[in-house]
Amino acid sequence: MAFPSPQGSGAVALPRPGSLARATLPRPRPVAVRPSVALWVLVACCVAVVVVASAVPTNLVQGSRGLFPEWMAGPLHDVFAGPVQALIGRGGFSPDFSYAFSGLFLLMLAAYGLVLASARMVSMRAIVIAIGAMYAVIALSPQLELSDIFNYLGYARLGALHGLNPYTHVIANEQFDPVSLFVSWHHWPSPYGPLFTLLTYPLGGLSLSAGYWIMKVAMVLLSAGFIALVWQCARQLGHDPRFPVLFVAANPIMLIYEVAGFHNDPVMLVPAMAAISLLLARRYKWAGAALAVAIAVKFTAVLLLPFLMIAARPARRSLHVLVGVVAGGIPLAAASVAVFGFALPNAADQSTIVTALSVVNLVGVIFGLGGTTPGLEIASKVALLAVAAALVLAARRGRPGWLSGAGWATLALLVCMSWFMPWYVSWALPLAALSLSPQLRRAALAFTAFAAITFLPLTGAVLADLHVNLMQGRPDVAALHRLATLMH
Repeated sequence: MAFPSPQGSGAVALPRPGSLARATLPRPRPVAVRPSVALWVLVACCVAVVVVASAVPTNLVQGSRGLFPEWMAGPLHDVFAGPVQALIGRGGFSPDFSYAFSGLFLLMLAAYGLVLASARMVSMRAIVIAIGAMYAVIALSPQLELSDIFNYLGYARLGALHGLNPYTHVIANEQFDPVSLFVSWHHWPSPYGPLFTLLTYPLGGLSLSAGYWIMKVAMVLLSAGFIALVWQCARQLGHDPRFPVLFVAANPIMLIYEVAGFHNDPVMLVPAMAAISLLLARRYKWAGAALAVAIAVKFTAVLLLPFLMIAARPARRSLHVLVGVVAGGIPLAAASVAVFGFALPNAADQSTIVTALSVVNLVGVIFGLGGTTPGLEIASKVALLAVAAALVLAARRGRPGWLSGAGWATLALLVCMSWFMPWYVSWALPLAALSLSPQLRRAALAFTAFAAITFLPLTGAVLADLHVNLMQGRPDVAALHRLATLMH
């Protein structure tokens, strides 16, 4: 492999492969079980969750207690419905499974930590087989936790089947469409990027079950492609790819909430990682064009742009990245205007809703503000801009490196979001995995633990038992009222 020579402190300057491999992977520590066993514990836990979610209506699949057709349950339903019903009782839904799932997820976090601590001892072959097995099982699962996949299909059918602009109309306008039985955002114009919305339009003309399965399989394949790009970038950087791949692909949030939730983040993550890979290959304009694709899916990907330009220095090559973004963005913008006019994704409504255990809301509660106030929202955005600007300036001086700077900026974005979901951690994981900053990796793992614990059913049950309500202040009550209006 040929490595480019240094081009200043912020350029894509790659040390010798051997030194980077030593810096990337922690030395193995004595462990009670073989790390390959811990990897297969993750596989077993994934299988257990998917089997139960497929077999009977549970709180793992939003809305399944009311409506759980066989095409949603998947092919595992007929195989495991009888045994699982016999195990948890004929009542079908068992509220106690919330606790079982919480315990299982905590076991996955422990196994994940063990695998990372001894990544040198796991073969790449074992990693590929384990990840492939988990993704194959997940592809057979119904969507876990939330029903975003039906929102995607609802907006696709709104435009492709009913001829209504999803940025100016709402899913309630297609109330006689079967998709309306499964969606959560009834009165919310689409918040999703124009490229993603256009890509889903071909599914709008299909039956709901066909669109559902095509969407599911596509998201799993894109997730696999995202992991393959993490592997590729690690090789280009001279890293041993085992640790970065395990850091991202074996993360329980990535597995259970991102991949098994069939969320659309991989549609953004694939071109974003392709932009990094193309940059490392010195194809600067193509790197910019790939980033333009990612931005057209989710605008948050724009956070990567200044760091790519720093990595491409000197100025002439940085300009090539910017030219690539503009050249890639022009046809995407033209396509958006042609189909949607000048209507934009609905970011306004999303900025008015709050999750109880987001960092911003917790700060508001701790300081007696009653939750996320408008002033706190503005302060969090100002803080994000200040941190991002400081990181860009620091990256220009070479400390931290551009990958580390991008990773810290992404973590800052997650901290400053009042509407935070655990799978958003996937935005930061690859940057932390590929960087040479152990502090960034530790911060990403700490935020993974925070996101996992705050979203566990057990956490909500404990807070309820303690009579702790983090959404009782006037600002949060208003946000809850707004959320209820959008959903019903």
